[in-house]
Amino acid sequence: MHFEYNNKGVCSKKTILEIGDDNTIESVEIVGGCDGNRQGIMALLKGQKAEDAISRLEGIKCGFKNTSCPDQVAQALKAAMEANK
Repeated sequence: MHFEYNNKGVCSKKTILEIGDDNTIESVEIVGGCDGNRQGIMALLKGQKAEDAISRLEGIKCGFKNTSCPDQVAQALKAAMEANK
């Protein structure tokens, strides 16, 4: 499943996901934000189950912000799973 999510409250603008029928993350593209962090997140998530990634990333904060790019990926994954029900 292809899913696009508009990030909120962070430097990155959008998260684009490809998720398999068994909720395995096939690819993640983060548009905008810090290049190295973006590449690291994208590489680490490939092949993980969406549920596992959400449990690891959700709630991470960036400085004084209530969210972060990893947290926004978790929100995108949750929204994708909800849309796929």
